Amino acid sequence: MKLIQLPTLAFEQRVKQEYEENPALDAEKEKDEFEDEFKNETDVDERDVIETEFDVDDYLSDDEIPNYKLKANNYSADDEDKQVPYASGTSFSQYLKTQLQTFSFKGDQEEIAFFLVGSVDDSGYIRRSLVDIVDDLAFTQNIYTEEQTVEKTLKIVQSLDPAGVGARDLRECLLIQLQRKDKTESVDLAYKIIDEAFDKFSKKHYDKLIQKFNITEEKLKKAVEEIEHLNPKPGASYSGNSKSVEHVIPDFAIHIKNGELELTLNGRNAPEMHISRDYSNMLKGYKEAKTKTKEQKEAVFFIKQKLDSAKWFIDAIKQRQETLYSTMYSIMMHQEEYFLSGDERSLKPMILKDIAEKIDMDISTVSRVANSKYVETPYGTFLIKSFFSESMKNEEGEDVSTREIKKILEMTIESENKKKPHTDAKLAQILKEKGYPIARRTIAKYREQLDVPVARLRKEI
Repeated sequence: MKLIQLPTLAFEQRVKQEYEENPALDAEKEKDEFEDEFKNETDVDERDVIETEFDVDDYLSDDEIPNYKLKANNYSADDEDKQVPYASGTSFSQYLKTQLQTFSFKGDQEEIAFFLVGSVDDSGYIRRSLVDIVDDLAFTQNIYTEEQTVEKTLKIVQSLDPAGVGARDLRECLLIQLQRKDKTESVDLAYKIIDEAFDKFSKKHYDKLIQKFNITEEKLKKAVEEIEHLNPKPGASYSGNSKSVEHVIPDFAIHIKNGELELTLNGRNAPEMHISRDYSNMLKGYKEAKTKTKEQKEAVFFIKQKLDSAKWFIDAIKQRQETLYSTMYSIMMHQEEYFLSGDERSLKPMILKDIAEKIDMDISTVSRVANSKYVETPYGTFLIKSFFSESMKNEEGEDVSTREIKKILEMTIESENKKKPHTDAKLAQILKEKGYPIARRTIAKYREQLDVPVARLRKEI
C-alpha cells in the first residue's frame, strides 16, 4: 500500500534505496535457469534459519508480462531524464541590493536601505509599518533613527526595479508604477482615481467615479485600461524569484489509436528486479559444505533473510504495477467518452466506490492511486483525482457530473454581457432553463470553486 501511493519519482528513489539496503537484489536480469538450492535444506538447525518457501528460479527467469505492455510508447531507458530541475541564479533580494550599490547615501541611510530591501517579500511588498521597522533597526542593527528618515530611505527603495517594489499596500504599488509612466491624460486620470478614489475603483463603482471626476465613460475606460496593465505583484515578475519547481512525471499515458483508447504504464514504474546470482552461489557453496560452523549457519540465516526480503519486494512491485494498471484502466473506460473527445461536459459522475467495485479492491487503494498519480492525455497531463466528481440529477432524472455543471456555469459566465454581469440568482435561472435545477447557494459555491468573483466585480465598462 505504501508503494502504491508513491508517484514515479519517489518510487524510483524507493527502489534505489532497496537496492542499496538489500544485496540479494540484482538489477541485471539473469536468464540461466537453475534449481532452488536451498528449498530442502536440512543440515542447518531449523530454529536458526528462516525457511525460504519460494522457488528462487521464479525470480531469475523472464517475466510473464511483456515489457511493452508496461512501458509508455517511445520510451527508452537510454534517454531517461531522472534529474529534477531546480531554480538557480540571483535571488530577488540580492537583485535589489545590487541596484542599491549605485546610490550614494548619507549617515545610516545605506544600512537602513539594505534592511528595508531585506524586508521585501516575494510579491515585492514591505508589509510592516515604519514604526515597527524603526524598532527593529534599534534592537537588531543598533541603529537609532526616526520614522521620517526611514520613510525618506524607503522612497529610494521604491525607485528600484521592478516598478512598484517596496510598496506597503496595493494602492501605493499602483501609484508608484503610474508615476513612472509617460504622462498622458489617461495616466493622469488613472493616478487621480487610485489616489483619491481607490475604494470606489476596487469595488467597480464606475458610475460614482464618472460623477466624482466629471468625466465621460470613454475617458474612464481608457484610465481603467491603464490601471489594468499595471502589475499588482511586482516581485513575482522577477524571473529569478521562483522558490520551487514542481516536476511532474506522468505515471500513465493515454493515446487514441484508430478511434480506440490505449493505456500504458510509465516504464519507470516497471523496473527489472531479480535475485542476485552471487547470493544464490553463496548459498550453493554453504549447502555443499559437509560440516557447518556457527559462522556459516549465521551466514545462511542472513542470506535467507535477504532472499525473503527481496522476494517480497519484487512481488510488491509486480502487485503495484497490476493495481495501478487495473485502476487506471477502469477509470479510463468509465470516462471513455471524455478521453475520446476532451470535452469536460462528457465527464460522467464517478466516485471512489464506483471504481473500487469494478476492480474488486478497497476504496482506500483507489484513493491512493487517484490522489498521487498523474496521467498524460491528448489534452494535457492531469491528476487522476480530477476525473472524480459527485452526481446531480437534471430535469430528465439523469445523473450528471458536477464537473459538467461547473463547465456549463463557466461557459455561461464567459458569454455574459460584462456591462451587466449575471447575479447568482440569474445564473441559477439560466442553468434551470438548460435543464439543471440548481439552487442559488449551490451556484455561489461552484462559482467560488471556479475562482470567479461576484457579478459586481466582473463588471466592465
